[in-house]
Parts: sequence; structure tokens; C-alpha cells
Amino acid sequence: MGWWRVGADTLAGSRFVVSPLAETTASLFALLAPAAAHPGERAWLDAHLPQFRARLAADPVTAALMTAVRSARWTADYLVPTPTGDGERSFHEELAEVRATPTATVRADLAETIGGPLPHALRRSDLGERTADLLDWLWQRAIAPDWPRRRRIMEADVIARTGQLSRGGWTAVLDDMRPGMRWLGESRLQINVYDHAPQDISEAQLLFIPVTPRHCWVTWDDRGHYAVVYSCSGALAEAGRAAAPQALGALLGPARAGVLTLLDTPKSTTHLVALTGQGLGSVGRHLKILLDAGLVGRRRSGRSVLYYRTPAGDVLVAAPGSAGEAAVTGRR
Repeated sequence: MGWWRVGADTLAGSRFVVSPLAETTASLFALLAPAAAHPGERAWLDAHLPQFRARLAADPVTAALMTAVRSARWTADYLVPTPTGDGERSFHEELAEVRATPTATVRADLAETIGGPLPHALRRSDLGERTADLLDWLWQRAIAPDWPRRRRIMEADVIARTGQLSRGGWTAVLDDMRPGMRWLGESRLQINVYDHAPQDISEAQLLFIPVTPRHCWVTWDDRGHYAVVYSCSGALAEAGRAAAPQALGALLGPARAGVLTLLDTPKSTTHLVALTGQGLGSVGRHLKILLDAGLVGRRRSGRSVLYYRTPAGDVLVAAPGSAGEAAVTGRR
């Protein structure tokens, strides 16, 4: 298995970073391997896959480039530059790094990942430019219009994981961050299940980067920057979540019932805003009413306040539809 030796100082200095480029690249991977993980991803693919395929059909060179990316054994390094953590950058600031990658580097990265020489169609000097153009096209059409919501989901995920850190330490945060990743103890962080030589990153900078698609990866550079890109929880990743029971919605109102249903695990107000799509003021009013009714409780976790269902709230959510309907109509 592949693992990193992570010193205590590295973990203490690690940061969560939101990356528009990582979100766009993960979405590109989803379009290249369009097997939906949940209904929300299926809807997104149905909306954007036809245009994406038409874009590639009109540009055979970029299509051949994406075929190489899709068939690679792992992700080509030039496609996933490692953030430095020196402040958040805009999408186009990040994209400039991909666009400026030397031709020799792009071709060497692709040849290494596909395990052989490049096809004749890709023996060109503009592969980095073509990759950047495709990512820019995808950002403008499929990511940027929805970016504020996606960003809220990522920020809510970071808040939730920060709460996990205060309650259960790094083990609680890292064990479910991405498939194959877990804390082994003794300063060892398993990254995947592949047979790779361990890396000592005890003096490196470590970043955690949430994305909403299910695709994730690890990346590093020769300047001591390492990053784990992971699929966050949230409305896009959990679009298949069961809706609030209809009878519960009739009793409490659909929006308030949705908030109560989501509190199966403790969540902050920010997390609830991202998951429900409701405004901060609306979520706050729903929580106050649920608190006053004894259906939810709250506790502080670091600088966040987390809300959770009380036993009374659990009973109400779990009640069969007939019991919930009886509460509304008076029938037993």
C-alpha cells in the first residue's frame, strides 16, 4: 500500500483549501468516465455530457488527448498542479499554471501515465494549451454558473471535518476522507491500497482540497507541497438522500422538516445552508423553532455550533407515515 510518514508539525500546519481548478478537473474526470454515483451526478451528466461530446467531436486532437487521459494508469501530473497554500487563487490564476507547462513536461507526463509512447496525433507542442482551453470551456459552461453553491458545500464540509477533528482527532477526519485512505498510527497515513514506496513528508506542507464530484487524487511537487483532493459530502454528493417524510412535512412545513431530517448527525448552520439551499436567516429560524420544541439540541465544537436531533426528534422522524399523518389529521 502507499503511505506517507506525516510528522506532528505537518498535521498541525495542514490546511483546507478550496480550489476552483480542482473542482473543474474532477468534473472533467466525471465527464470522461460518466458512470453516475448518485441521482444528482446523473442529472448533471445528462445536462452537460452532450455538449462535452460535441466539443470533442469538433476537435479530434483534444479528443485524442482526453482518450489518453482517460486510459492512463494514474493522473498526469501537469493536469493537477499542487496548490502552494499561499492564499486562495482564482480559477484563471490556477489555470495559467496548466497552460504554461512546458511541452516536454506534458508529453513526458502523458507517456509515463499511459505506459508507452504517445500516439502520433499527440506529438505536438500545444497539448498544455489544449488542456487549458478545454478546462476553461468546462468552467465557463458547467462550473462557474453553479460555483457559489458548490463553494458553500465545500466550506460546509470543511466545518464538519473541523468538528470531527476536535471530537475524534485526525483519525476521525482522515479515515473516511477518500477510498483507501486511513490513519495507521505511528505517523503513518495510508493514501491508497497500491504497492508504492512510502514517502517521508514530515517537513512538507500538506493541504486538503474538497471537490463535489466523486473523483479524487493526491498530488505533490518538488517544492515540498503535498495535497489530498477528496470528495466532500454535501448536496451534490448526497443528492440521493431521502426527502423528509411527507407527513412530517405537513406537520412542520417541508423546509423545517428537511432541516430536522438532515440532523441525523451534528451539523453547523453553514452546513445546513449548503445542504438545503435555504438562506442563512431561514435556517436559523427553523433551528430556533426546533430548539424551542425540544426536537434538536446544540453544542459548541471549537468555534462552531453544531445542531443535532434529540431523542424526541429521532422518534418524530422515524415514525411511520401513518403515525405522522395521524398527528396532522387526528386519526389513529
